[in-house]
Amino acid sequence: MSFIFEFLKYLKKSNKLYLLPFFIIVLLIGFLLFLTEGTVVAPFVYTLF
Repeated sequence: MSFIFEFLKYLKKSNKLYLLPFFIIVLLIGFLLFLTEGTVVAPFVYTLF
């Protein structure tokens, strides 16, 4: 958890908060791929990319 807080502090200090939505989307896509890795839904998810 401390990594997340340090990363948010860095974004705020360097005025790069516009990157936050990008990282959230990347994490959500990664989580989605992790959850659907061994299921029947996997072929349909992989066709999106």
